[in-house]
Amino acid sequence: MGLFEPHGRYGDRDGEARLTGTLRGIARKAYPGAPMEVIERAFLSTAMGVTGDARGIVKNGKNKRQVSLMELGDWQAALGEIGAEVPWQERRANLLVDGLDLPQRSGAVIRIGGTARIETTMECDPCIRMEQVASGLMDALKPDWRGGVLGRVLSDGEIRVGDPIIIEGEE
Repeated sequence: MGLFEPHGRYGDRDGEARLTGTLRGIARKAYPGAPMEVIERAFLSTAMGVTGDARGIVKNGKNKRQVSLMELGDWQAALGEIGAEVPWQERRANLLVDGLDLPQRSGAVIRIGGTARIETTMECDPCIRMEQVASGLMDALKPDWRGGVLGRVLSDGEIRVGDPIIIEGEE
């Protein structure tokens, strides 16, 4: 599958992947294992990821897991399969997006709002913690990158719920 081929969720009428969407949620955790805090705005930085999130700090010059993004439609599909109702932040993703196909490969560049840019680095595989959230959730998040995408911040910027998201291309 190429960078801009639809993966079955948000293809337009011509079968093309949707390259624009909306930021629907922002969440962060103060330390590993901490409850997720849902916020309306945040600052993304190359040094800290989502400011205030324990996972975003760059160590030894690298962090492929600085920011996590998840599609709202994927979350809803996974919950529908297991018949559960769970708030999105229980997935422990930083950013919830709606209306676009997140790239399913490393190297894609996603812009959020005016200046914040994230490069995708890898799939965000669901962990056993998801079974503690709801029975069957880990397996429901495994197919087709439903667990989301991980990335690193390329350009600093303020983001807000409701901001536009655009897939720009590759870094």
